[in-house]
Amino acid sequence: MGSAFDDLQVAQKYVATQDPSQSQERVGIVLGSGLGLLSKSLRDVTQIPYGDIPGMPHTAVQGHAGALLLGTLEGHPVACLSGRAHLYEGHAPSTVVFGVRLLAALRCTRFILTNAAGGIAPGCSPGKLMLIEDHLNLTGTNPLIGSNETTWGPRFPDMSEVYSERLRELAKMSANEMGLRIEQGVYAGLLGPSYETPAEIKMLRTLGASAVGMSTVHEAIALRHQGCQVLGISCITNWAAGLSEHPLSHEEVAETAGKTSQDFCTLVIRVVKAIH
Repeated sequence: MGSAFDDLQVAQKYVATQDPSQSQERVGIVLGSGLGLLSKSLRDVTQIPYGDIPGMPHTAVQGHAGALLLGTLEGHPVACLSGRAHLYEGHAPSTVVFGVRLLAALRCTRFILTNAAGGIAPGCSPGKLMLIEDHLNLTGTNPLIGSNETTWGPRFPDMSEVYSERLRELAKMSANEMGLRIEQGVYAGLLGPSYETPAEIKMLRTLGASAVGMSTVHEAIALRHQGCQVLGISCITNWAAGLSEHPLSHEEVAETAGKTSQDFCTLVIRVVKAIH
């Protein structure tokens, strides 16, 4: 086995020493910028700082707590990554997906990946939630580069349905029960950390992108490689470059995510219940 697999084995064994109830299957959740409020809804929580987990990359992005949270949402077992590593922080693609691969090793087979994104399509205005139907990986790299771990999946995994249609249907049903209008669209994942130019946003619109961000695509690829089911939810926090009259800022992203967080939390809790 390669070193990535070995490192994950070490991390998994450490987490098991902190939380012995590893026999139960959990829903894996990754919380993006400004969406950490969901952690306050967790019960029976075991919190493990990323710095304590062998091999786990740190994140220094504002709005990312940097901790693995093991607990329950209304009685249903979940494992949350409160914050994620990004390529633009200098991490390798294989390092960026270390966290979700760890959750998969902790018996998570169904995942909810969340992010803050800039809106491109007319319906994806700030404050809206968007279910990811598909993505454009425009980062220029891939987490599966290098030797393939056959224990995880095949050398050339199929990506015809990266984001589970079944899980999207559960999310739409949950949103309808809430009376919440939710969008659907294609997420464009770019490298960052600079925001896109207006010309780049025009290009992305031509390519069919509904929203744009700097995360999620590599995690989704790695999880599909391992046969996991993925639901992607973007919190639209701002209009993309050229579609707004004022400059983009991370402060705006965090502020809008905070305003949307209650609907987001309620939706995720309902989806977790529906999955279980």
